[in-house]
Amino acid sequence: MFIKDGIDMIRLLKRIFKVITSRGFIISFLLLLQLLFFFYISWELGRRGIYFYIFFNILAYVFVVAILNRTMNPAYKISWLLVVLIIPFAGPVFYLIFGQRYLSRRGVKKIQKLHEDSLIQFMKHYRKYELNDSDIKKLSHYITKVSGLTGWMNTESEYLTPGEKFFEVLLEELKKAEKFIFMEYFIIEEGEMWGEILEILEEKVKQGVDVRLLYDDFGNINRLRYTFKRDMIKKGIKTINFNPYRPRLSTFINYRDHRKITVIDGNVGFVGGANLADEYINKKVLFGHWKDSALMLKGEAVWNLTYLFMEMWQLASSDTFEYEKYYPTVVAESDGFVQPFGDGPHDEHQAIEMAYIHIINNAKRYVYITTPYLIIDNEIATALKLAALSGVDVRILMPHIPDKKIIFMISQSYYSELMKAGVKIYQYIPGFLHSKMIVADDEVAIIGTVNLDFRSFYLHFEVSCLLYKTSSVLEMRDDAIRCLEESKLVTFQDLKKISIFKKLLAAVLRAFSPLM
Repeated sequence: MFIKDGIDMIRLLKRIFKVITSRGFIISFLLLLQLLFFFYISWELGRRGIYFYIFFNILAYVFVVAILNRTMNPAYKISWLLVVLIIPFAGPVFYLIFGQRYLSRRGVKKIQKLHEDSLIQFMKHYRKYELNDSDIKKLSHYITKVSGLTGWMNTESEYLTPGEKFFEVLLEELKKAEKFIFMEYFIIEEGEMWGEILEILEEKVKQGVDVRLLYDDFGNINRLRYTFKRDMIKKGIKTINFNPYRPRLSTFINYRDHRKITVIDGNVGFVGGANLADEYINKKVLFGHWKDSALMLKGEAVWNLTYLFMEMWQLASSDTFEYEKYYPTVVAESDGFVQPFGDGPHDEHQAIEMAYIHIINNAKRYVYITTPYLIIDNEIATALKLAALSGVDVRILMPHIPDKKIIFMISQSYYSELMKAGVKIYQYIPGFLHSKMIVADDEVAIIGTVNLDFRSFYLHFEVSCLLYKTSSVLEMRDDAIRCLEESKLVTFQDLKKISIFKKLLAAVLRAFSPLM
């Protein structure tokens, strides 16, 4: 008994030591010290002198006026107004560091210049396709207007689910690569999935294939060894960690590359919710069965994914591309209309959120949505409620076993108001639903990397794909129906079972949810 307890204690101490010596913990601790320093200085100045106290309060009201007059989502305004008013001596500093919705002027200019230059190259490969459906035509025009990326025909699309299926097909296509492989992922973790992928990538490098890997540094802070980037480069894989997580307070610290993209030879592309870690293919069980999905494209529309990768690579490095080397060389048989597009914090447009709202507002029979999180603004909530009250069958599928309990608690706080309007909310009983898609009326769908939360819509670099009258739209519909059959409909009786404490905590946290 004592020996077993001693072994357990040693294991616990080892885990604690591993955590406190990790790069993520050390950097986060240093950032926290900086924030506490600002907080302390502001507090002491305000406490020790009436003039400083008056100054900080005046400053807080100045920031309140500035926030009220900014062009930003009202939910963000409310959250930051609360922060500034509750802690007037430190709130303005926090707002200056974390409250900037957009990138710095320098960052914006860099992206705009890259975007303008690369769009010239993009348009050389542009073909205009006319759509008969006026609603989809307007939506596609909007996406093209704000993202610069047009839609395509001459493209095959295949819906891949669960993550195991995506992984199987991905390996098959990677083995066929002859010219280049571009991979951009939010999360990569060493294990069975990444091990098999890496083996192929190393072989392709030996064959002369241009292999590039772009990953988000923060997303992998406690997943990858500190030497990972260096190790990949040694293997001949050109590697960049996007927005390195450093112990320095900066407005850019809030922005992450949440995209999941693979492009092979410019002719085959993958996009979806699945990252490159074992839980996504259920080789590691964390929250029951992990349900994920992805989309494979073949043909002209892959050019949009190639373009998005190259643009992000140039943003994170000083490299340039000869775009003509990466154009698609395969024209696939047309399978409806396909329009991959990106979104990010570099402009005032929320292209993906507006696309969701457009689909919801124009649905005639049904709208099915799958998302792991539900922290929505008034625009999305209003669209969902209006559709349901208008007789549209609106169903949202959520996880039954959450990966983030606090976020799940906040998500549940939205259930009641949506359900009162007739929105049906289901929880996927087998485990964690990570799939991110919307499908409506057997005709239109969007699949990509976007969660229904503020971070995805406003702070992350994301990618999605609009589909119209493709076979994959029906595949997504059928998969949503299968998930519904394995899910439990949330009732008002279920909501009554949530404790008062959790409801109160969720109500408080919801006020600050746009900042999470």
